[in-house]
Amino acid sequence: MELESKLKTLGELEVLRARWAEEGKKVVWTNGCFDLVHAGHVRSLRDAKALGDILIVGINSDRSVRANKGDGRPLVGETERAELLGALEPVSYVTIFDEPDPRAALARLRPDIHCKGAEYAGGARPVPEVETVLSYGGEIRFLPFHPGLSTSTIIERILKTAKEDR
Repeated sequence: MELESKLKTLGELEVLRARWAEEGKKVVWTNGCFDLVHAGHVRSLRDAKALGDILIVGINSDRSVRANKGDGRPLVGETERAELLGALEPVSYVTIFDEPDPRAALARLRPDIHCKGAEYAGGARPVPEVETVLSYGGEIRFLPFHPGLSTSTIIERILKTAKEDR
């Protein structure tokens, strides 16, 4: 599949979603900023894909990342982040959403499974999309956490190294 053909609008994915439902395919969704794609992301995407037939990855738009993470983010623009994710084997499709969280996208696509990282399990962090997913009969699954593999950790290491090099 061509990388460009993996990037879809929500409208395009809605049309595909109807076909997948008719074919009995299980659709899995996960989302995030994916600002600096790292091995933890790849592992999580592999885990998510193992739960179904189609993996859709929603990425926050640049505007949405700034609203969630602050003015210095994202470090990598939305088009490049989408291209990187689309190049990964487990990813079936990528879409960019502009809202701070994926509730609107989830309500439109109604994936069978919505994946979150383990750091959200047990109410440790709020999951605002729970009601949306449960309202259409979807389920939420928590993916394993991969310690030390996070964008924030990588940024901290880069800043520390840059400071030591001065």
